[in-house]
Amino acid sequence: MTAARALRQIVATTDVHSALDNAAPFLAHLHALRPTSLIVDCGDFFEGSGYYRLAHGAIERKILLKLYDILAPGNHGWPHHFEPDLHRLTVCANAVHADTGDALFRRMRIVEIDGRRVGITAVIGQQAFHSIPVGERAEHRVINPVQALRELLLAHHHEVDSWILLSHSGFDEDLKLAADCPFLDVIFAGHCHTEQYGPARVGDTLIVKGQELADGYAVAAPVGPGWGAGSTSFPDRTPAALAAELSEAIEEIGRARKELAVAIGPIARTYQHQTLDRRGLLVDLAARLRSGLGADAIILNDTALRTVPLGDILTLGDLLAIEPFDNQLVHARVPVDFWQDLPGLLAFLTEQAGPLVVLPDPLPDGVTTVLTTDYLADNYLAGRSHAAGLLLSQALKHVLTTPAQGGTR
Repeated sequence: MTAARALRQIVATTDVHSALDNAAPFLAHLHALRPTSLIVDCGDFFEGSGYYRLAHGAIERKILLKLYDILAPGNHGWPHHFEPDLHRLTVCANAVHADTGDALFRRMRIVEIDGRRVGITAVIGQQAFHSIPVGERAEHRVINPVQALRELLLAHHHEVDSWILLSHSGFDEDLKLAADCPFLDVIFAGHCHTEQYGPARVGDTLIVKGQELADGYAVAAPVGPGWGAGSTSFPDRTPAALAAELSEAIEEIGRARKELAVAIGPIARTYQHQTLDRRGLLVDLAARLRSGLGADAIILNDTALRTVPLGDILTLGDLLAIEPFDNQLVHARVPVDFWQDLPGLLAFLTEQAGPLVVLPDPLPDGVTTVLTTDYLADNYLAGRSHAAGLLLSQALKHVLTTPAQGGTR
């Protein structure tokens, strides 16, 4: 894909999360950069919006195959990287088969950029990997990224002038990686969803991250004997003409956008005309679920939802953007080791899955089952005891469109 192009720089997106509402400028700009740029992604291109829920990744797949050269796998959309066409684009140094230890992906690519032989590899952080639904990674494991990168250096140091890492680990983890792997010239960061974009310098290594959700990208290029790096936003405007090879994806996005615009109902006054407070919504939901389903205890994680600006009417797109992961509500078993240490359970879940909404708080002694999502049940609890018969999105729809008692909260 790169042989006929005179590459001068590397352009990296990250954590796009199927954010395709304003895709035309994003796609057109990447297409315009392609003749002189190696286009890479640092993971989580899939999942996170109604576009993914409706088309199951078909639109994202078309975009990646038309515009991108190298992909790092993220925790969202992990199975897509095993599809043959995307597998050929994916690199990762530290993901291996659980039984054989064989690499799951090509470990690196060597690309000529501005006359330099550049080794491009990727890693997925252990926290990111373990947040993949357990059924999607049952035969996979990750080795320590530092160990994997050092092994790669020893095997290929004589073939490469510069080393570039696509990391799906988080910016703070990448600062540590840079200290442990000083041979890296640039680390393109992903996974973290923070305001850290860099470039930050650790020794001779630059760490930089593009803006998430298709808002921007990071760029790195040879400068003198070293490298320069930075990040910038995609332009807001759509060019007058789009490349013909993008037309199919743009048309599919347009069809999905119409479907997502379908109205569900008026939004309850509590939530109108504001950016959604996902924690407040989960608190309201937990109270309704406890009274409606009679659960002894409820545990939900903030990161099950996304923050979305709301108006008067809840649309299908709003609902799928708020809850993009198709979670089911289930009754789950508390691991036996935590029966006598419920605060320890909550600390463990918070470390793994982020801030929690817990009801009642504190949990009463003797709780052995909780109402939660299938994600938490399967990944971090002792599995499901039985289904609640309700999708998380269905429950949220009722809270968002039903006035609270008295009309306000």
